[in-house]
Amino acid sequence: MKRADVFEFYRRLAEHDPHPVTELEYGNPFQLVVAVALSAQSTDIGVNKATRALFAEVDTPEKMLALGEDGLKAHIKTIGLFNTKAKNVIALSRMLVDEHGGVVPSDRDALERLPGVGRKTANVVMNVAFGAETFAVDTHIFRVGNRTGLARGKTPLAVELKLDTATPQPFRLHAHHWLILHGRYVCKARRPECWRCIVRDLCAFKPKTPAPVVPGARKDEEGDDA
Repeated sequence: MKRADVFEFYRRLAEHDPHPVTELEYGNPFQLVVAVALSAQSTDIGVNKATRALFAEVDTPEKMLALGEDGLKAHIKTIGLFNTKAKNVIALSRMLVDEHGGVVPSDRDALERLPGVGRKTANVVMNVAFGAETFAVDTHIFRVGNRTGLARGKTPLAVELKLDTATPQPFRLHAHHWLILHGRYVCKARRPECWRCIVRDLCAFKPKTPAPVVPGARKDEEGDDA
């Protein structure tokens, strides 16, 4: 994608949603780390349902340790891989207490040392909690980057590095949220909704998906190309 098109791509997403935010619910950086760690291979909606009661009770790593692994499992048992995730959350809480005074670190290396925290989770925490210009490449961003031509790569890291190079100011801070939301609600995996996409003319994906035909509609009402 040409530089001018990249700028216009983000400009339209920004105009449509000037202040994008994560759909995970949290109250502080510790709860954010936990929520993002729990969201691996799970939906934000499912994580939020499980963590509302948990976060009303637990807002520090010390309180998480007091709750214990079994207590945590009781809260998150509806989330996929909850046994492994519970062990990781307890372990990362212990590390935060023992090595960071109970405070979530803001640098990538320290975050990635936490059990259950990989590069994507670290990027989310750095961006959302600390305002760093990072690109957390999940399945949505990986798909959007490759499908649109914005940032093509064979691995999440390759897409991340290309986004970091290609994304201009003033869009860098919120870029990964715009791309995640676009992939989640418009540029969907099985059937992208091209007919209502605000950046369709800038996108390399072909052929564009036509609008669904409404039974009984006249021909000139069926889609964008009428």
